[in-house]
Amino acid sequence: MSGMLFDTHVHVECLEGEHGIAAMLEGARAAGVGRLIAVGASVELNRTAVAAARRFPAEVAAAIGYDRDQARALAGSRERLADAVADLRSAIRQAAGQGTGVAAIGEIGLDFHYAPETAGAQVTLFRGELALARELALPVVVHSREADEATLAELREHAQGWRGEPGRAGVLHCFTGGEAFARQLLDLGFHISFSGIVTFRNADALRAVARLVPDDRLLIETDTPLLAPVPLRGKRNEPAFLPHVAAKLAGVRGCSVERIVEITTANAERLFGRGAAVVSER
Repeated sequence: MSGMLFDTHVHVECLEGEHGIAAMLEGARAAGVGRLIAVGASVELNRTAVAAARRFPAEVAAAIGYDRDQARALAGSRERLADAVADLRSAIRQAAGQGTGVAAIGEIGLDFHYAPETAGAQVTLFRGELALARELALPVVVHSREADEATLAELREHAQGWRGEPGRAGVLHCFTGGEAFARQLLDLGFHISFSGIVTFRNADALRAVARLVPDDRLLIETDTPLLAPVPLRGKRNEPAFLPHVAAKLAGVRGCSVERIVEITTANAERLFGRGAAVVSER
């Protein structure tokens, strides 16, 4: 496999200390994975992501945000939700002031499967973070589960108000939805990212979606430490396993693995690669 893959979604807090991150990166390089996005989701996890990007700037970029789980603590208070968005803006600027630009806002989004009772607070938090992404011209990393219509409603408004570079609005990460959802996301200008789920035996419908995504919108990820691909199911996932996802996508799309490496890395670099510079200049 020539070229280096770009893992667009890694939760580095699963690793034990800085040595753990260094070892993970060494294994990733050996497997042909050259860059990754360290993704936050809370105050503590955002700090971990930024710290990883600060220590390994050539290989790691940070995405920070408050995911849907954070809405539970904020539910019932619009003031607290607004304060959370303001705190996120401050965290992005603080990181930039310390020399580490943030490449995206994420992981953010909606999940009505586990906490439908917080749906209203999730939407309010998501909407505020999308507004911040438009303000800072940063792409968003979006999670959506059993919330297709609500997610699309917010992303339509986001796409209409997006004044950043065309094609850099964001990505629906770890996509598990259907063809209709995928086509609507593509119409809004979003990328779609596939994880190890695409290798699972019962994922034929997902593989059909993976065939229809245009070359210039396709991304790839591990979602470390979850969702290890076949043939490594049951193990803690890591970026070094990403070539298994690339190989499955190549087979599904009828192209070479080298082509998957080429297009997904170019797409990731276009989406995330300039984000740090944009924020650092503010």
